[in-house]
Amino acid sequence: MIERAHELPIKRQAELVSISRGAAYYTPKGCWRDNVFVERLWRSIKYEEVYLHAYESVSQARTGIARYIDFYNTRRPHSSLGAHTPDVVYFTSLPRPSAQAA
Repeated sequence: MIERAHELPIKRQAELVSISRGAAYYTPKGCWRDNVFVERLWRSIKYEEVYLHAYESVSQARTGIARYIDFYNTRRPHSSLGAHTPDVVYFTSLPRPSAQAA
């Protein structure tokens, strides 16, 4: 579509195909593995929270989903994390502050 070696400048090529110039310079990097964790989270939210409750308002949905995310991070064991919660794995992997820093 856009050819960098073409005699027309990239700006003009972008205009001719009706895309923004910024999009002409962008090269997707978007690997399928990047979305796996987010997709797993939303699948869990849908099947374990949203589909089980008939929310009557947006505020009820926000409250229910927020409660579930708290549960997901703090109390729900994950098989991919060795039956630990995300909070345990995250907080135990952080470096401990040294006694000299205080």
